[in-house]
Amino acid sequence: MSDLKNLRDLTLPELEELAVKLDEPISRAQQLFSRLYRPLPNSFCQMHNISKKFLAKLNEVSFIGEMKLQQKEMSRDGTTKYAFILTDGNIIESVLIPSNGRNTLCISSQSGCAMGCKFCLTSTMGFKRNLQPSEIVGQVLFIANELKSNKNNYINNIVFMGMGEPLANYDNTLKAINILQDEKGLGFSDRKITVSTCGITPKIMELAKISGVNIAISLHAVDEETRTEIMPINKKYPLQDLLSCCSELSANQQRQILIEYILFKGINDSEADATKLAEALEGFNCKINLIPYNEHPALPYQQSTPEVASKFMDILCKAGHLTIIRHSRGSDISAACGQLASKEK
Repeated sequence: MSDLKNLRDLTLPELEELAVKLDEPISRAQQLFSRLYRPLPNSFCQMHNISKKFLAKLNEVSFIGEMKLQQKEMSRDGTTKYAFILTDGNIIESVLIPSNGRNTLCISSQSGCAMGCKFCLTSTMGFKRNLQPSEIVGQVLFIANELKSNKNNYINNIVFMGMGEPLANYDNTLKAINILQDEKGLGFSDRKITVSTCGITPKIMELAKISGVNIAISLHAVDEETRTEIMPINKKYPLQDLLSCCSELSANQQRQILIEYILFKGINDSEADATKLAEALEGFNCKINLIPYNEHPALPYQQSTPEVASKFMDILCKAGHLTIIRHSRGSDISAACGQLASKEK
């Protein structure tokens, strides 16, 4: 099967190219693309409204990939974590977070991660490989289908905040976004998709130029030394360059940039740190999410106290910044921010 194309790796234009190569009209590809996602077929024999001649040709050069669930865990707070085993044995995790009748799905873009953030369990896995578009979109498809079958419900928002750095897998992430957004695919709007990055500045600007999805910046410190210590990527893409990138985005984007700032006890949570952050983001069109750190025995960092977090937020708010404290969900099943780490070989 290695020589066959997974049809769910292809965007609509790529599927149209394949149809032309198979001497079929482009309209066949458009019909097929829509059928790949609504409702979900797992084989060609389930595509009753597609030309049998076209399906026979496709069967010789392609297949329809699907995700295989390894484990599903439910948190006390209603959060659900899904572990999917890939064809090569690697495992990735996705997290469904219900809130006030709405569902946010956190998806992975890589198996493992190469960014080396010192506070993140995923980084302890090391980097396994990039996910294909079908594996990124497949997480959404599987869980959306389950929601529809069991609860007559659906996914409201998608966040690329699971395993891996989406912009380090830029091409496949972009293809996945195109499939998710295509009206013949899954039809998610820009406003319903958020891509989170540790700060790969060239790719941030590239994505912003061609897509209107929301962009979230994992900042976590506002001095070069501290950020480099907890986020080694800062050596390659320094804080000041990242802030300049955010400033340009803020000036050019109508929607707010999301700034994510995890609070670590005694490292980045002082009143002086809050003041520095307020000054660094002055004039930015942004929203700041303060995130209490999710502690783990394998890592040395500690969570800031609620009192410190509240004071930190007050300083930002008084400086005119829209700020909230975002309490992570699913910590009892290791599904909270920074806790995703599969146990594959």
